[in-house]
Amino acid sequence: MRKLILFAALLVTSLQTAAALDKNDVEYSRPNGKPLLLDIHTPEGPGPFPAAIVVHGGGFDQGTKRSYVPPLLEVLTKANYAWFSIDYRLAPEAHFPQPVEDVNNAVRWVKEHAAEYHINPAKLALIGESAGAYLTTYAVTHDTPDTHVPASVHFYAPSNYRLLAELRRDHPERFEMTSANRHLANGGGIRFFQVQQLDAAGIATLNKVSPITSVHKGMAPMLLIHGTLDDQVAYELSPALCSAMTKLGNKCDLITIEGGKHGMGGWDKAPEMQHWKQELPAWLNKTLR
Repeated sequence: MRKLILFAALLVTSLQTAAALDKNDVEYSRPNGKPLLLDIHTPEGPGPFPAAIVVHGGGFDQGTKRSYVPPLLEVLTKANYAWFSIDYRLAPEAHFPQPVEDVNNAVRWVKEHAAEYHINPAKLALIGESAGAYLTTYAVTHDTPDTHVPASVHFYAPSNYRLLAELRRDHPERFEMTSANRHLANGGGIRFFQVQQLDAAGIATLNKVSPITSVHKGMAPMLLIHGTLDDQVAYELSPALCSAMTKLGNKCDLITIEGGKHGMGGWDKAPEMQHWKQELPAWLNKTLR
């Protein structure tokens, strides 16, 4: 009888372990007493699973862990990846580098809870989009042993904020300036970096905080995904970042969305722009194998 009870208990435990998990609003950090939350999905099965930490966009002043990224979360779920989608501190209350600290704390938290959620920390990717991609590119160009991840993916990353600010100033016709100015008014854009105007000092600050200026030899592989008609973050920033990576012997790949504007949600309307949904998990599987 005792053996039967033990077997039944092990069977129940096995089934519980095998079930997929969706868990929302889990606290991962508490800066200045304010909780920061993340949502979790783990696939069905015992694991350990490859995983991704997802960082949403929103111009540094808006957005949540479920804003803008649902197409990405769907792709990761279908590819049998665990994912952790995070909130972080927003402008105007927060400014650089506080949200970068939040991303780093999320990486630490996921690593510390890897066994609990049946993930493999050696197969962990950091994925950001738009403003979130700025935070992730900055995080990986300034990582430490406890925040290092073996792969990163960045959608339409503003990785050279100096050049982006100058392009918006000099060629406003290329950009959707209503959105850019709204973020600026809310403490986003260049004001996130406490830059008020593009004078010599402001340009120097933006150059210093641009991830492209901190690319260095020995970085983990990187994937960039960007639309050629992006009207908020100029497409040319991504090929330039990939070039800076590869010149130093790092691995970098670029998925170009021909005719794509800003935001992966908009790409869903065009079947010819959907190839990233197969190419992204294929790249992750190859890189994290």
